[in-house]
Amino acid sequence: MSSLTDLGLFTMGMWSIGLGAIGVAMTGILLANTDLFLSKPEAASLEFLETTELKSLGEEQRTLKAGELWKKNGAVIMAVRRPGCFLCREEASELSSLKPQLDQLGIPLYAVVKEKIGTEVEDFQHYFKGEIFLDEKKKFYGPHKRKMLLMGLIRLGVWQNFLRAWKNGYSGNLEGEGFILGGVYVIGAGKQGVLLEHREREFGDKVSLQSVLEAAEKIKPQAAHAEK
Repeated sequence: MSSLTDLGLFTMGMWSIGLGAIGVAMTGILLANTDLFLSKPEAASLEFLETTELKSLGEEQRTLKAGELWKKNGAVIMAVRRPGCFLCREEASELSSLKPQLDQLGIPLYAVVKEKIGTEVEDFQHYFKGEIFLDEKKKFYGPHKRKMLLMGLIRLGVWQNFLRAWKNGYSGNLEGEGFILGGVYVIGAGKQGVLLEHREREFGDKVSLQSVLEAAEKIKPQAAHAEK
């Protein structure tokens, strides 16, 4: 009788431990799908960005200060999380769909990457219709660089983004650093300032194309300032 009682207590104990573990796991998953553990972005000032040293990646390689990109006509700039990521390729393609409207406004479209690995940038160029620069110090990902690690893989929104991009026919690879989150900027001409700063909250969190256009329409070309 004592043995049966001990066995029953042991079984109940194991069930309790199992249910407790499931409860902890479920709580962790629920919390991971809130914004409680997401690092908060710190706004990047014009002064912080304009002194960033960038390197061109075309045939004629050159080094320049980022401020040169928007000095005359402003710019739309994508800070790419990882060129080989199919979510980044999707956003790059959608941003590039705005190029006719941006061209009419006289506003250039650029991208920055953190690293150059193999032909990743060249392959990304199939999706992005603007010039791409190397930001080795990752200033366009700061001032406070935010990372999403494995927690991203248990966020419902991330999986919805995966499914959306996959259904839209995008594919990619796992080459390069992909945990530091990216974003999109619309920067006015001269000292007009940062008109839009979209920081990626999670993998595949895209900028609103309408917001990009609305911000771009507010850009006042430097020539207009000079005439006034």
